[in-house]
Amino acid sequence: MVRILENKIYDITIVGAGPVGLFTATYALMRQAKTQVIESLSEVGGQVTALFPAKQIYDVPGYFKISGTDLISNLKEQTDFFKPEIHLNETVERFEKDDDGIFHIQTNQRTTLSRSIILATGVGAFEPRKLRVENAADFENKSLFYSVPDILMFKDKNVIIAGGGDSAADWTIELSKVAKKVTLVHRRDQFRALESSINKIKDLANVEILTPYMIDGLEHQNGQTQIRLKRSRTKDEYQTLLADALIVNYGFKTDSSVQKKWNLETIHNQIKVDSTQQTSIKGVYAIGDNAYQEGCVDLIACGFGQAPIAINHALETIYPEKRQPTHSTQLMKNFNIE
Repeated sequence: MVRILENKIYDITIVGAGPVGLFTATYALMRQAKTQVIESLSEVGGQVTALFPAKQIYDVPGYFKISGTDLISNLKEQTDFFKPEIHLNETVERFEKDDDGIFHIQTNQRTTLSRSIILATGVGAFEPRKLRVENAADFENKSLFYSVPDILMFKDKNVIIAGGGDSAADWTIELSKVAKKVTLVHRRDQFRALESSINKIKDLANVEILTPYMIDGLEHQNGQTQIRLKRSRTKDEYQTLLADALIVNYGFKTDSSVQKKWNLETIHNQIKVDSTQQTSIKGVYAIGDNAYQEGCVDLIACGFGQAPIAINHALETIYPEKRQPTHSTQLMKNFNIE
């Protein structure tokens, strides 16, 4: 066992600070559990912050629509009231349970102690699938982007979006509201995105669809980017476009190698859980996209619902003699709210 760098024993350690992880921290702290959050990225928000901060989300209860940025901002404001202990840029590498039932959690920075663990890691470590053009790195974060941190960056610009899935279609629709022109490029004639989205795109006056083309080269030209397109399944049929910005939405690739070291039972690369969200290791819970539970779908709303189940079961197991209310109106009586 690695040397312990702190003596504090947490009731709950939450791994992951995406939307589900943040709400889990809120409810755990509302239950007055000694709680810490460990996040491998440099900021909270998980996939929402990294991949689609400006995208509108329509399946979060209480909101007809809300942008990813606003959702994370609201969740963080809610969590911050309880003064959470969040450790960023820290990766959980492994954990072991000692004879007293305490988990020794080893990260890339320390070893910490906890009576239970809740894994809210989503799909694991991830990064966008990048454009396979030799000099693409020279354009990244200048005129080539893999996410949209601020939709107003593209106001009155000529924008090209590459991709055929829901993300590419959604960004085409959203950016058409501020951009001068949007061109959607896909290597196939058929899109993977919802048919209703593609039909909507076809009705937009400032949007052009180019299929079947793939990006073959990038060049700088008079402050813009010249994009060479090659027609799919042809030998030498090309065309070029000038754009102020290129957004590539080829999806993302995940790395679950760290999760495999945790020795948890899995189904279809997800962590198997029971009705209490407990995994094959007693005291370790999984919620959100990384948890496999028959009938559950990968929605933020599902993860929100799983969080109180895991927390309440964990605390009942840790403190069987302690009976505490679980409704927010009763729990918040313990806090000074004006």
